[in-house]
Amino acid sequence: MQTITKQQAREFILAKQGLLGVHRFVGKDGAYSYVRQAGCIQYDPVDVCGKNAELTLQSRVKGFSKSMLAELLYQDRKLVDYADKELSIWPAEDWPFFSSYRERSMALGETFEGLEELKEQAIAYIAENGPVCSDTLPIEGEIFWHSSMHWSGNWHKKSNAARSVLEQLYTDGVLVIHHKNSSRKYYDLAERYLPKEYLETPNPCRDEAEFQAWRVLRRIGAVGLLWDKNSTALLGIYVNAEQRKSIMEQLMAEGKIMPVQVEGIKQLFYYREEDDALMQAVLAGEADLKPRMEFIAPLDPMMWDKALVEAVFDFRYSWEIYTPSEKRKYGYYTLPILFGDRFVGRVDSAVDRKEGVLRVKGLWWEPGVRVTKKLETALERTLQRFAKFNGCSKIAR
Repeated sequence: MQTITKQQAREFILAKQGLLGVHRFVGKDGAYSYVRQAGCIQYDPVDVCGKNAELTLQSRVKGFSKSMLAELLYQDRKLVDYADKELSIWPAEDWPFFSSYRERSMALGETFEGLEELKEQAIAYIAENGPVCSDTLPIEGEIFWHSSMHWSGNWHKKSNAARSVLEQLYTDGVLVIHHKNSSRKYYDLAERYLPKEYLETPNPCRDEAEFQAWRVLRRIGAVGLLWDKNSTALLGIYVNAEQRKSIMEQLMAEGKIMPVQVEGIKQLFYYREEDDALMQAVLAGEADLKPRMEFIAPLDPMMWDKALVEAVFDFRYSWEIYTPSEKRKYGYYTLPILFGDRFVGRVDSAVDRKEGVLRVKGLWWEPGVRVTKKLETALERTLQRFAKFNGCSKIAR
């Protein structure tokens, strides 16, 4: 088993992520390729300086614009909005793997009195009239129901009937999101947009254990290096320590992952076998590691396991969006600043759409970072690119 330094671990993760060297991901095709590599990227509706999924892509994809993601989701239908690591965006080609997820949703939905009849009404209306939102679906009143999206237990609460029916059919896989108007979701029948082969292909996983192993393997690929430790990168998979260890051993026995020891860290790390060529290139000093500066999304796959980031990168990050203002150390939507193989600072910015200005509300360099002319130049160029990504013509610092 190989032992690598923390610097080599950082270089491998960043090279895998497409955050070092020449851009591996370019344009809309590059955006799709990155989502396929990551398996899923998290969706969050908050838009201060771009939504999380958009921010994740802008840091890696040369020439990325927000419209590219919308096109991949709602025109090309290469991506879908659905649950995975919380609410996520993932390749439509993975639809068959989530068969058991949808079956579980249907079974849970059957436990709510009156819901099946309302589902039939909704499907018939949408089949005749096309996309609807909760305000345009003619189902009134409230029902006792809860979303099966998070599988948090079979508890009931009173909720808007139209919204509840649409969300249930969505988690059942009968509906997909047709488009979004701001944060409002419009739904239509999945059979109108997803290829027949995706809808009819049997679940490639023979049982739930195989599905869990497939998801763990996908999350390892999303982060690059993942340790054998309770990890928020595995959120939503619901495996305990014994199950996780068993899955790692199984994946190793199948030759799908490889172990590596990082100097100074007790836990073993794993990476996908398909990335071994990259690992060897990093160790041989042959990988493209030219430094770039990027602003990283708060729910970026690289940031999923903040304990891992702190251990490998010596960078402690907390997303303060839910922290009371008086307790915040930095800002409401502060993004880590990556330069080369290190996090060098944080930036808190917001888009003034009326004025077309990107307002930099706060900038903090990490302890020990020398603010050189090279660093300032890199920051200015990154801010200019970030402003353009957000449709801003000016920057206010």
